[in-house]
Amino acid sequence: MARPFRFGVNMLTPSGGPDWRTRCRRAEQLGYDVILVPDHLGLPAPFPALVAAAEATERPRVGTFVLNAAFWNPTLLAREAAGTDALTEGRLELGIGAGYVREEHDRAGIEFLSPGGRVDHLRRTVEELDRLLRDDNHVPKSPQRPRPPLLIGGNGDRVLRLAARFAEIVAFTGAASDRTGKLVPLTAEQLDERVAAYRRFAAARESPAELNLLIQFVRTTNDRRAAVREALPLTSHLDEDQALALPLLAMGTVRAIADQLRERRERYGFSYLTVLEPNMEAFGPIVQELAGS
Repeated sequence: MARPFRFGVNMLTPSGGPDWRTRCRRAEQLGYDVILVPDHLGLPAPFPALVAAAEATERPRVGTFVLNAAFWNPTLLAREAAGTDALTEGRLELGIGAGYVREEHDRAGIEFLSPGGRVDHLRRTVEELDRLLRDDNHVPKSPQRPRPPLLIGGNGDRVLRLAARFAEIVAFTGAASDRTGKLVPLTAEQLDERVAAYRRFAAARESPAELNLLIQFVRTTNDRRAAVREALPLTSHLDEDQALALPLLAMGTVRAIADQLRERRERYGFSYLTVLEPNMEAFGPIVQELAGS
């Protein structure tokens, strides 16, 4: 049977406490299941923001989407994760990836490794995190046992193999970064191949992971072709029909988008869907349409 849908919103706007709490409460009102924070310079600091989000809300879980492993020493990260899980009373989902923005590494004075080097560092970080957070003697101790759910984000074979070993949630960006760090969307067929690769790597798992997709553009409209032209910065390498089929776009009436997302769950297995904060309000009616299904 298909997993029930879950919905997350990735909060991008730094702000003071009152505004942050208001926006988190609005996400809860709209029906989002997870309030997420990315790990980019110039955006909210992840762990304090998650603690504040949990204090302001009652139902949603909170999570990182996703941490840049290069920014973190695994021992210190285990402390932050366990402490945040304790302060949020077991609501944390810990998302992590290899990092892809060279300019942020330069600003932080951190070497921007080759793709293989970044994945090596991610692997070492995940292995150590898993060991530390499962340790019953680790202080602080996570209330979620054996550890908070781990989300690993990426598309490459090595990251997907790592996710098959360790992750309760696997996040597909629906895009790949080029040499400049710009994200280039994967076509529907390319994403088919990436999900199939993950399933091969995860064939020996006792229980399947939850599959997540980041939806980067949402428009409720009666004219999908006009809407896709708005998304040209994401789709300039594709013709219009290819762009309309992109899994990371959600365009159409509320009912049509809900049907598209049901079809993508059937085709790919994506039951956990994340949108970016600028799309939070527009996607809210779709969350209501699909809630509980």
